[in-house]
Amino acid sequence: MAAEIQIRRKLREGKAVAAVSGLHNADMIDYLGQFGLDGVWIECEHGPVSWEQIGDYSRACDLWGMASIVRVNANEPWLITRTLDRGASGIVVPHVSTKAEAERVVVAAKFGPVGLRGMYSGRRSYGVQDYHRRANEETLVVVLVEEMEAIQNLADILTVEHIDVFHVAPQDLAQTMGHAGNPGHPEVQGTIDRALKQIVDAGRVAGTTVTDENRQRYLDAGVQFLTTNWLPWVAKGARELQQTIAARNT
Repeated sequence: MAAEIQIRRKLREGKAVAAVSGLHNADMIDYLGQFGLDGVWIECEHGPVSWEQIGDYSRACDLWGMASIVRVNANEPWLITRTLDRGASGIVVPHVSTKAEAERVVVAAKFGPVGLRGMYSGRRSYGVQDYHRRANEETLVVVLVEEMEAIQNLADILTVEHIDVFHVAPQDLAQTMGHAGNPGHPEVQGTIDRALKQIVDAGRVAGTTVTDENRQRYLDAGVQFLTTNWLPWVAKGARELQQTIAARNT
């Protein structure tokens, strides 16, 4: 259980961390590991990842000391428990819009006395003494703030202990505000900024999705948990290559 220790320690020390998404191949995770990323966002809400692949992807992360952070598709105890049993070092739970829903996440993700995670261990327990206590200390728990209901209830949600990151999700939030597909709308951006400030001011860890263009702005705002997708990096390189070739051929 080493991959998740580093990312949680950094967060507790007030440092910023980055997790990259868009990875649906263990070899790509292995390749990107050499660059010292803090974690990989493994997409199980919208992506094609299977139960077997969670094990393979998390092992690839372990090789490089990266956290394997799996977004599940529902706030269901059996789903959270099985994901962690398959080897994930952290979870992301979508659509957490009330204090009760946030508490439900903690109960499912933590063993007693904190929660009631099913008493099974999975591969992360192999060779680990006092596994259940260590799992409680080391498992990264992220909840998504992605609906206006969550924004309205944010003060109460932030009182729930044992949640490491409160991640404001721009796309879904924009949709619930009547701006589907337009997270850049000024009304949406203002809501995101206020939510992030509220999280930081409460002494909790704020997270959000960033791009190369806006990541510094969010870092300056005190956001510690940054997620980004690697596919735009590939797209940028591909466009630049094609532009160079096109200029040569004119």
